Amino acid sequence: MSAPDNLLEVTGLKKYFPIYRGILSRHVGDVKAVDGIDFTLGRQETLSVVGESGCGKTTAGRSLLRLLTPTAGEALYRPEPGAPQVNLFGLSEKKMRALRRDLQIIFQDPFGSLNPRITVGNAIGEALSVHGIAQGSELEDRVSELLRLVGLRPDVANRFPHEFSGGQRQRVGIARALTLRPKLIVCDEAVSALDVSIQAQVLNLLGDLQEEFGLSYIFIAHDLSVVKYISDRVAVMYLGRIVETGTVEQIFENPQHPYTKALLAAIPVPDPTRRSQRVHLEGDVPSPISPPSGCHFHTRCPVAEERCSRETPAMQACEEGHHAACFLTEVCAASS
Repeated sequence: MSAPDNLLEVTGLKKYFPIYRGILSRHVGDVKAVDGIDFTLGRQETLSVVGESGCGKTTAGRSLLRLLTPTAGEALYRPEPGAPQVNLFGLSEKKMRALRRDLQIIFQDPFGSLNPRITVGNAIGEALSVHGIAQGSELEDRVSELLRLVGLRPDVANRFPHEFSGGQRQRVGIARALTLRPKLIVCDEAVSALDVSIQAQVLNLLGDLQEEFGLSYIFIAHDLSVVKYISDRVAVMYLGRIVETGTVEQIFENPQHPYTKALLAAIPVPDPTRRSQRVHLEGDVPSPISPPSGCHFHTRCPVAEERCSRETPAMQACEEGHHAACFLTEVCAASS
């Protein structure tokens, strides 16, 4: 829902990757990675985007930051409460570069996202030099401060990425994202490559930094236990579309969309005496090159009706702040 204090309001975001074939490179189709999604992000809020691999989570996050060029849509960014909104997708490269101080990303692979040929101190301080914020001893002091913030000793600034463990490298990645004091950080599977004990440390670190600096997170993940721990709200994606949104409590305690129910039913229960009811989905995830008509999920849905193959369900309110794109939700909404 649009609100004057929202940091970000995204409408109709699409990202299609064109397919060319033949010696003339004819355009024969598109990979519809993100197929028209809407969401909002409040200040100092964590919105988690979840779904199976290939559903478009990472593409949506990178398109939002213009690391990929969006095909369509708007991303209205309000840097301060009461300030005019800026459409990130309509900015020139020069203006977008200035705004990148507010918008950062933490990548999934901490080793692949760091240049192995430069020290971590140079990797963290590079943005300060590029934006003309600090040089010389002042830059070194800022880098030392950032390393302390993420739980590393300042003397590691002269080491190279291969000299760190996975968890330490991810802390370096977090420090680099914090360099310019951003307002929004996209965490792209930021803890999925880490051991469980290290995951907990990094999640606690992200929470502490959010409180200290007033950060907003878009947290892309597929591990629902992690999502439940760190999120304020959740958006569930399937085949390029958002099928359900709500608070953590609403999604985990009262899921409405059949796909959300299937994801939650697949969470392992650490109790051998407790039997969980699994939701069995038929078939494989369809190709984003040629997604099913109507509701994309109808080919695997255990409660699909005939109209699901013809009509695309709109997002319906189940309760305040809780919406789902399912015709069953319309029935629930009408009866409540």
